[in-house]
Amino acid sequence: MVLAIDIGNTNIVFGIISFDVIQFVARTSTDKTKTSDQYAIQFKSILELYDVDVNEIDGCIISSVVPSVFNEVSRAVTTITGIEPMSVGPGIKTGLNILIDNPAQLGSDLVVNAVAALNEYKPPIIIIDMGTATTISVVDSNENYIGGIILPGMRISLDALCSTAAQLPAIKLEQPKRVIGKNTIECMTSGIINGNAAMIDGMIERIEDEIGERAIVVATGGLAGEIVKNCRKEVIFDSDLLLKGLYIIYEKNKQI
Repeated sequence: MVLAIDIGNTNIVFGIISFDVIQFVARTSTDKTKTSDQYAIQFKSILELYDVDVNEIDGCIISSVVPSVFNEVSRAVTTITGIEPMSVGPGIKTGLNILIDNPAQLGSDLVVNAVAALNEYKPPIIIIDMGTATTISVVDSNENYIGGIILPGMRISLDALCSTAAQLPAIKLEQPKRVIGKNTIECMTSGIINGNAAMIDGMIERIEDEIGERAIVVATGGLAGEIVKNCRKEVIFDSDLLLKGLYIIYEKNKQI
């Protein structure tokens, strides 16, 4: 069994994968104040909750966009499993050809998503990850990662709207009843859900115009499921894309 962990700005995604099958997925909040011992207690509790014997874990791989948390999580994993985790970063084999100005600047989560998408879909591929930020990655027909787009995430946009407009309330992210709202909450719900869906549809069109061909579109991330339902373009929702990519990279780099 392989323990795969992705450390995002908001959440840490935590999963066990065995023979290409994801056994479970859990999420916990990313907390820069937690120590490795606190993370170890939390991770051990999650493993026990899903009846996972730590002695059956053969390896671990971590991707992180929060460097200060990575070290604490890495030490926590070693404490509970006795294994030093593999890290997605410089020197690790991914098989991904990155054609951007500075490949070292590409976030590990974007690398992992692209590796997973290429394993399952025929390029060109547009990969949309809707988390703290909304990122869009583009892989061309020659399997090259050629660049992408970064936008404010849905929750960031909604929080900014509520905090700066005195008369707008905090709302839940739920499916709107209609496009044209009949009250403030309906208007805000439509704006955040339908607005993001329209943005995705529009960006897909512009990307396909630029690369000169149609692409397969894959969306992932905690908020993507609700948005994809409202897109007019065909978008495949894959909630486990990151974990799949981590497992593929682990298999490429594990010591035989």
